[in-house]
Amino acid sequence: MITDKPVLIIIAGPTAVGKTTVSITIAKALKCEIISADARQFYKELQIGTAPPGKTELNDVPHHFIGTLSVRDTYNTGRFEKDVLKLLPELFKKSGFAVMVGGSGLYIHAVCHGIDLLPEPDTWLRNELNLLYKTRGIIALQERLKILDPEYFLKTDINNPVRLIRAIEVSMITGKPYSSFRKQKANERPFRTLKIGIDLPREELYERINTRVDEMIARGLVDEARSMLPFRSLNSLNTVGYKELFDHFDGKISMNEAISLIKRHSRNYAKRQLTWFRRDSWINWFHPDDIDGMRNFIRYQNE
Repeated sequence: MITDKPVLIIIAGPTAVGKTTVSITIAKALKCEIISADARQFYKELQIGTAPPGKTELNDVPHHFIGTLSVRDTYNTGRFEKDVLKLLPELFKKSGFAVMVGGSGLYIHAVCHGIDLLPEPDTWLRNELNLLYKTRGIIALQERLKILDPEYFLKTDINNPVRLIRAIEVSMITGKPYSSFRKQKANERPFRTLKIGIDLPREELYERINTRVDEMIARGLVDEARSMLPFRSLNSLNTVGYKELFDHFDGKISMNEAISLIKRHSRNYAKRQLTWFRRDSWINWFHPDDIDGMRNFIRYQNE
């Protein structure tokens, strides 16, 4: 190997692109375990709408951070960073490798490079901002963030109310723009990272997304979403596939409209994921079927 440091292999990409199959194949070849970096798959109650690996896949290779939380639990990027860094030494003892797979770019970034310590949420302010969102919509949050932190406004997903509220909250509590807390220099890690990106031609990716949504509906997503109605106000349920069905249950849209919106919002989410990952020049991109190319890349980087 180039160094005696263990290696964390990142497998990133948009939803439905085939990351799970790739990660299991790579992990088997390296005789190592898998860490999920999909913030939506942490929750044990969301067994259909977040498309976690199935029982067979979980039995093939040990996975971590899948179905480990309840939707009632509070979890964030900082805790994920700490939990993964605590786990990695144990995983590295087995083969010198570990695979981390997912589409949550911020969580992957936290493990690879670290995040700044941010102030704890202010309950009163958080409630005020949630009320602002509920009464005046996401545009009100966008306008406030644009004033408080125009730099972060241009970089973040401005259609994600959770991120907008957190950025506004930090800016108001500290008197400093949220973007000023973001790392300029990566933290030193006791391991190397190799980053693999998985992508497909747009039309093929979108067709996979549409097919996956149809499969979720057939498997019982509607009933799963209905069982989550008592928890719909939680951040964990601010998720594509559930929000649209909640609107259907409220009588705002038909079932066909809900399914169509789930597909559209999933495609939009995939587009945002790709935008995030393509900013990282260290990611090496592959077609999901190019397993030999990925193996050769890993082998070459470790000779």
